[in-house]
Amino acid sequence: MSAITPASASSPENSDNFASQVLGQLKSDILNGYFGPGEKLKMATLKERYQVGVSPLREALSQLLVEQLVVVENQRGFRVHPISLEEMKDIYDTRAQIEALCVKQAIARGDDEWEAAIVAASHRLNKSGELLEKASDDVQEWELRHQAFHTAIASGCGSATLLQVRRSLYEKASRYRNLWLKQNMSDRTVYHANRQEHDELVEALLQRDADTAVALISRHLLRPSQLLQQAEPSLF
Repeated sequence: MSAITPASASSPENSDNFASQVLGQLKSDILNGYFGPGEKLKMATLKERYQVGVSPLREALSQLLVEQLVVVENQRGFRVHPISLEEMKDIYDTRAQIEALCVKQAIARGDDEWEAAIVAASHRLNKSGELLEKASDDVQEWELRHQAFHTAIASGCGSATLLQVRRSLYEKASRYRNLWLKQNMSDRTVYHANRQEHDELVEALLQRDADTAVALISRHLLRPSQLLQQAEPSLF
């Protein structure tokens, strides 16, 4: 990992940007599983990885504590927030409901540009199937396109508040979803089933069939948690 470029102490704007970089990189490492659930976050390790001092790290950890991505131990520092079956079910159930609301509002409010963005994002996602036969970094690239596809759909809802809640839930689900990706998306059967669900969803959206689209998106979003419970019960 490249070192974060220190900001000028005389510039509050640069200082804020520097702190934001530290937060962004540490958060990404937690969400992507570089630091695993329950892992102790040692200051010496973090200082070496990000090439920064204690102060910006503590600021970042304090923000991640608010976001429930780390937990604090009495006088013993921070750990990555553990995962649990109860939390996973809660996150995915809530996320499915919020996503369904986004879809319903997007169908009612979305215009021609919204439809075009969905078709374009779907095309880019379908073109990325060969990535899944490669390394895990390429699976993450597929996931970025997958996220962009669903974001294109949800953006039509026209509600900044709803989209903010959606983004927060996506981040909370990321650690569980990455476990699912590692276990399942190299399986071509799983990939083709996933692609079929996307194609059916796009068709329902373009036809403005809200009932079908809501049912499809709810089932689609709940599938990773259901598969994880079946395949990896020892995780919980």
